[in-house]
Amino acid sequence: MEAEAQQQKGQQRLRSCRASSKKIRENRIQLKTTGFSCYSDLHSEVCVTNKPLIIVDNNVLTAYLQSSHVQVKHMVRPYPRKEDETAMKRVSPVQILSGNATTPDCDFSHDVPAVVFSSGGFTGNLFHEFNELIIPLFITCHHFRSHLQFVITDLKPWWVRKYSRILNYLSRFEVINPAKDGRVHCFSGGVIGLKYHDNLALNSTDIPGGYSMFDFKHFLRESYNLKIKNVSDITNGTKPVLVLISRRKTRTFLNEDDMVGIMEELGFRVVVATPNRMSNLEKFSAVINSCSVIVGAHGAGLANAMFLPAGAVVVQVVPLGLDWASTNYYGGPAAEMGLHYVEYKIEAEESSLFDMYGPQHPVIADPMSIFLQGYNATRAVYVDGQNMKINLVRFRETLMKAMKFLGH
Repeated sequence: MEAEAQQQKGQQRLRSCRASSKKIRENRIQLKTTGFSCYSDLHSEVCVTNKPLIIVDNNVLTAYLQSSHVQVKHMVRPYPRKEDETAMKRVSPVQILSGNATTPDCDFSHDVPAVVFSSGGFTGNLFHEFNELIIPLFITCHHFRSHLQFVITDLKPWWVRKYSRILNYLSRFEVINPAKDGRVHCFSGGVIGLKYHDNLALNSTDIPGGYSMFDFKHFLRESYNLKIKNVSDITNGTKPVLVLISRRKTRTFLNEDDMVGIMEELGFRVVVATPNRMSNLEKFSAVINSCSVIVGAHGAGLANAMFLPAGAVVVQVVPLGLDWASTNYYGGPAAEMGLHYVEYKIEAEESSLFDMYGPQHPVIADPMSIFLQGYNATRAVYVDGQNMKINLVRFRETLMKAMKFLGH
């Protein structure tokens, strides 16, 4: 049965890929014919023009398309979580006009295309920032080889500072904040929106230049000047370094000190990463890049695994009720990043929910009944409402699996 399910899933993915490829071909023909095309799927909408583009923010950001071949009056929210109402409420629309629209005169002319996107949405969470902005920026922009100008709506200055290395690597120009700038900018062309593929994923067949996750990790190493490409490059004869993601509010390890003791007994040098330590991405990316193992409960901190060298190990502790999210957000993507993946799935008795509700309560005995109540109910219980006291005997066995991947 499992083999049949995998086969059906593979066939469905193939059909989806073929439909996507057909749609992309049609959009390319339209772009070549009219100078303008929009591609839309479940997650994102991306509009492209190879004609001159005028951009100005008069309460609503407006992009005037200079093409006589197409009549356009279209609104785009340039953030790749189109299906998520909560995220999209934080994303301002961009109006695209052409045809009879009266165009303003240019204050500044740029001989490069504009790439327009929003830093609204779910920024403030490392997973979402990489999943919905940084990787889509790489997919959408890397083939321009920095010959582009970012125009960022809903611009958060802290976000631009946090990812300045990446933004400066993708574009040689300072970002434009149209809401604050207020002037009319003219470009040689433009892209409005960012292309999204999947959770922490790139589909090389849909990217100009065919870039893969390995190319993205190379891009990260260059952006942050990270030295270690493979875990085998880490100096031999030293203890392997393990980073433990230490959470403070939810999904915390109630016996964290005991876990660290087990790690050290097995021969790891342990770095405990608190939220304050992880806040400086430039410094913390170098810490992660020097490590062989990252351990953490399912959550945004595990997104730091992207800075690990190839051949390193991701150990994800799966809280009660979060199996699907753990597999799809980190388990599957780990292999695409060239990393080994080990999972420690907690038993009910290891969750604080067990003491809170008792073994017969649906939260413990029938999680599906909670899931059927909707996302908010599920999140309140399993994401925001539980901590864990790890079984050290079982956890030791999991760490030994990680050790074997490192050849110890």
